[in-house]
Amino acid sequence: MVKEAELYPPVKAHLTRAGWQVKGEVGAADVVGRRGDDILVVELKLGFSLALFHQGIARLALTDLVYLAVPAGGKTKALKANVALARRLGLGVLTVRLRDGFVEVLADPGPYAPRKSRKKTARLLKAFERLDGDPNDGGATRHGIVTGYRQDAVKCARFLAVHGPSKGSTVKDWAEVPAATRIMADDHYGWFTRVSRGVYGLTEAGREGLSDWGDT
Repeated sequence: MVKEAELYPPVKAHLTRAGWQVKGEVGAADVVGRRGDDILVVELKLGFSLALFHQGIARLALTDLVYLAVPAGGKTKALKANVALARRLGLGVLTVRLRDGFVEVLADPGPYAPRKSRKKTARLLKAFERLDGDPNDGGATRHGIVTGYRQDAVKCARFLAVHGPSKGSTVKDWAEVPAATRIMADDHYGWFTRVSRGVYGLTEAGREGLSDWGDT
């Protein structure tokens, strides 16, 4: 079983190569480095946790140079999210590959502000405009989150329930759903069935869906 102490030798070696004089378990800090008048602190943990971030933030009262060190590996998505959080807090991140002691610097301490993504902002605004009303009321409905896509699917299903199998173009115009044909063809919810070329009908699952989601 891996212990936090196993992270110390590789971290110390890494910092020593960079010119730091390093000592472990100094005061409340796991690792302290000194280089001239500069002080560096590293907190060692076997994985990211809220407690680790709390420790890192507390050490910022001692120095601006604070790193969090964890073993290398793990889920890439979660790792990226934790590194991003650390950077927002002004903390650095080190990963230690235990099999050979390789230390990688994923982030250095210091002020950081992520770039705004115009594409993500545009996608958010599009999703906002696509929603009719405020169906989620700040949280999930009894069946789950209502999306603009779900609302459009409900409109298509409601039209078919009243008028029977219909052409995609007809549903598009009368239900006022520009993507009606694509929604029925993709059939993500199992609500629609292709009756003939360009014509779609409602499945039993679609009728149940109307019962569950028709008020959205």
